Amino acid sequence: MKARIKWVEQVSFLGETESGHAVLMDGPPDGGGRNLGPRPMEMVLLGTGGCTTYDVIHILKKSRQQVSDCVVEIQADRATEDPKVFTKIHFHFIVTGRDLKPAQVERAIKLSAEKYCSASIMLGKTADITHDFEVIEE
Repeated sequence: MKARIKWVEQVSFLGETESGHAVLMDGPPDGGGRNLGPRPMEMVLLGTGGCTTYDVIHILKKSRQQVSDCVVEIQADRATEDPKVFTKIHFHFIVTGRDLKPAQVERAIKLSAEKYCSASIMLGKTADITHDFEVIEE
């Protein structure tokens, strides 16, 4: 996998992926930015959330669960000293569907966390990662 980061101006950077997508990252005004895009560490959280959501949806569909929506709300804490790594990350899954089995949702989240989501497994080396979920019936 390859990526390219190009400095645009001040603290703005254009990230380009090998798959041909681009995203602008920027810092806050008090850090020299213009607030034109997410911070790089926010991108780390977004990528991790996307990684685990992908896994959970995939596992649920393979389990023949009738899932129609999945939202993951993430709350993270960072160290106060440099390097300001994530120290705690909590994933709250809100899974919507018909006749969803909570045990299957729990299993999918556990499999993602322990086996498949490389992003969250990597972040788990520095952060205490927790999960919970709710199931919403359609």
